[in-house]
Amino acid sequence: MRQRPDHPTSPLDGSPPAPPVVWLDVTLPSVEQNLALDEALLELAHEGLATTACVRTWMATEPVVVLGSSSRGDEEIDRLFCETAGVRVVRRPSGGATVVLGPGCLMWSVITPHPEGVPAIEAIHAAMLEPLAAAINAVLPAVDSPASRRVARRGTSDLAVFTDHDLTERKVSGNALRVRRHGVLYHGTLLDSFDLGLVAKVLRHPPREPDYRSRRSHGDFLANLGLGRTALEAVVRTAFNATLVERGWPNERVARLVGERYAADDWTSRL
Repeated sequence: MRQRPDHPTSPLDGSPPAPPVVWLDVTLPSVEQNLALDEALLELAHEGLATTACVRTWMATEPVVVLGSSSRGDEEIDRLFCETAGVRVVRRPSGGATVVLGPGCLMWSVITPHPEGVPAIEAIHAAMLEPLAAAINAVLPAVDSPASRRVARRGTSDLAVFTDHDLTERKVSGNALRVRRHGVLYHGTLLDSFDLGLVAKVLRHPPREPDYRSRRSHGDFLANLGLGRTALEAVVRTAFNATLVERGWPNERVARLVGERYAADDWTSRL
């Protein structure tokens, strides 16, 4: 990972605009490897071995259920459907509720080093989601009025789009974080052309939900952005000024984490 000690290390501290950060142009074959890569990058940031924030995206090639680090699978997923349909279940290192990934759902990650200690959690959520929402809105066409099809932060860590035709806000992005003493991993989903009907088949109604959901079913609560993968990746890069392209990645750390966690049954089924 590029070392840039001559630059400020964090875009999250409220200082003047941050310098360009790394765009890691790497997508690994499996969900397990991509989750491990996120954690490996967090390890490097925490250990002081990466001094520049890093941004990346990836997309699963098949439907996969991803449990939150503290999620209880039996409460949040329909295991019988997953087994019958061949939908694999894995677990990520960050908190939050269970999600379903697959083609049409872009995953985005920002890993930020904080050698002096991490900001408050609320500041991290705001610093990640507000620029992303602004970047989406800059390219998202209005449909019925200037207020329609606008994306804004909702709940703790969601992005939702408002549409005039039914006067509702529908979730287009759910996000989670993992904090270490000297680094932050922030990652989540961007629904673009995802099979939303699959979500209702795989996931039960969540055990906790933001107020704006109002007990709506998955089908009434979720929406796709419909921008296309290339445009959506450009949005993520713009939001975080990710212009320093790199293609190297910590393969040994990733292999270790896959073996220890993400491909290990005792990690996935521990709750």
